[in-house]
Amino acid sequence: MFGIHVRPSWWLPERAATEEKIHLDRRRLLRSFGIGAGLLLGRNAASLAPLLPGEGERRTGIPRRKNPDYRAVGRPLTPERLAATYNNFYEFTTDKRQVHMLAGDFRVEPWEVEFAGLFEHEGRYSVRDLEALVPPEERVYRFRCVEAWSMVVPWTGLPLGDLLRRLGLRREARFLRFVTVSRPEAMPGMKALPSYPWPYFEALRIDEALHPLTLLATGIYGKALPPQNGAPVRLVVPWKYGLKNIKSIVRIEATRKRPPTLWNRLQPAEYSWLSNVEPWKPHPRWSQATERRLDTGERIPTLPYNGYAAEVGSLYRD
Repeated sequence: MFGIHVRPSWWLPERAATEEKIHLDRRRLLRSFGIGAGLLLGRNAASLAPLLPGEGERRTGIPRRKNPDYRAVGRPLTPERLAATYNNFYEFTTDKRQVHMLAGDFRVEPWEVEFAGLFEHEGRYSVRDLEALVPPEERVYRFRCVEAWSMVVPWTGLPLGDLLRRLGLRREARFLRFVTVSRPEAMPGMKALPSYPWPYFEALRIDEALHPLTLLATGIYGKALPPQNGAPVRLVVPWKYGLKNIKSIVRIEATRKRPPTLWNRLQPAEYSWLSNVEPWKPHPRWSQATERRLDTGERIPTLPYNGYAAEVGSLYRD
């Protein structure tokens, strides 16, 4: 139609710009840690092309060390193609096999994560900023969906507890609230499910967030996260069901009061606030005692806390 001004894809409204004070405070913080300004430029957008069947390789060799303490889980890695083409991401679609196609053009640059609430160093940080504060490392973890399927994945990420300490998490903080990006124009599932309280939100207790197993992931299979896996930054808590592992995070808030979580708010009889992998607690519509391996289709017993009971069982003695 005549008279309609079509803005280019890179256009952002003025209100979306980072406030100058926040921008300067973030740079001062990073300089205080001895991090050069050159690291603040962010990733090359071309390196973040989505991982789709038949397409070229994504950026390999993202800076990381393979942590030997998190390599053996008693099962082989799930093939990368399966992990890239079988995804829950309702913001795009409820069809797991279609997510990677609908998310293929999702823009993940520029991107910032806002840290708010009970932090000494509140502000917005790019993914490159965060990786400069805490060096990424690769860890192999089990992954268990509440729908009773599972895989084994090599994540690259930042130990979340280390990052929270660098950002000055205050002692009175008791919980972390996480929020996913909201882009209805690029995420068709949001419009298809208007009754959902978008954007997606999740939460952890502070002791869970500080646990050494908890990661803020930026990569998978040695490459940057593709959109369907939660690019460019997501939560990975391996002893909890996948619904707790919130994707495409734009805000992390430290609070005193326990925040709500999306699935617990929608269906509290089916999804607990904690959502730990506890095979002795059946879902109202199916058993959680076994799981289906995504790579072989085999049904196997589900381990308490997804195999991490020795590390995290003490968190839930009550």
